[in-house]
Amino acid sequence: MALINDTTLRDGEQAPYVAFNTDEKLKIAQLLYEAGADELEVGIPAMGAKEQEDVKEILSLNLPLRIMSWNRATLSDLESSLACGIRAVDLSIPVSQTLIDIKFGSDRDKLFRNLEEVLTLAKRENLFVCIGAEDASRADNEFLAEVMKFGASLGAKRFRYCDTVGILTPHATYENISYLVSQNLLGIEMHTHNDFGMATANSVIGLQAGAISVNTTVMGLGERAGNASFEQLLMSLKHQFKEERDINASKLQELVNFVSVAADNPISRNRPIVGEDIFSHESGIHVNGMIKSKNAYEAFEPETVGLHRYFPIGKHSGASTLLYHLRASGIIPMAERVQNILPKVREIVTNRKRVLNPQELKELYLCS
Repeated sequence: MALINDTTLRDGEQAPYVAFNTDEKLKIAQLLYEAGADELEVGIPAMGAKEQEDVKEILSLNLPLRIMSWNRATLSDLESSLACGIRAVDLSIPVSQTLIDIKFGSDRDKLFRNLEEVLTLAKRENLFVCIGAEDASRADNEFLAEVMKFGASLGAKRFRYCDTVGILTPHATYENISYLVSQNLLGIEMHTHNDFGMATANSVIGLQAGAISVNTTVMGLGERAGNASFEQLLMSLKHQFKEERDINASKLQELVNFVSVAADNPISRNRPIVGEDIFSHESGIHVNGMIKSKNAYEAFEPETVGLHRYFPIGKHSGASTLLYHLRASGIIPMAERVQNILPKVREIVTNRKRVLNPQELKELYLCS
């Protein structure tokens, strides 16, 4: 089964203008666990005393899942995590030539020396180690394999493949991850960004290529255009990958709504999985189909994610919608009369830019 390693409390909080307080972090961690996350990345202890206290508070929840911190591959960062009681760490290193030039003055040997020093301490402390390969999507795959082999020899267990600037396409993702998986070195974790709107798709295709883990954030929150979406990956694993996952619909809704408020990031009405309107059917053809079969135009039922189905009375509504609402209001409608008021319904909605409610439709029908 694929692992969802959610990083809302680390990379999600790195979104511009977002800052979670301690109580919010604790609530988000608890809800992520209850909604179906497998692992959590909860912060950067090297940021200082307050961040370390927050990490300790999250650990004190004693959630039955792996709790990880994010670190640069330096002894000082790792020691900050150890001081919190963390037992799993991501150790980030630049792997593209662009970032190696910027951060290590083109000195690859220095990169390996740093990684060896930090991994040696992590192994001595018996930590679970993921090597975070920053900017992997702009790196040479053979160099990545070299880093993976080196890391595995020193006790690392996972390799985080980071599309740091969000440039991957699904096809390129599949080719790159397939190659790295074929080396049989470390389990691969996908970390994708959404600059071209492909973060979730690239994570999914990474799993199909053999990755074992995916980083997500609630609502895809994160730097620039954000990350792969927790709720989208969760539902993809259940419905597209057919994994046996129990999704707590009420907790999923509570989680998304809570993060939305805490991050001051409203949920768009048509957002996949959790948007208020994604189970609203206005087109007459669609409503006719949905009345006959609930799976005619839906991939999954709204109750799965704590939402409801609606048939708004709008410009594109057909007779089926009007008949549905009139019958629900206790009227036995005449088909010819319904057809006669359809043009009026469309005119009203077009002029005022707002759908009719059932009571307005009832009054329009009775007055026609």
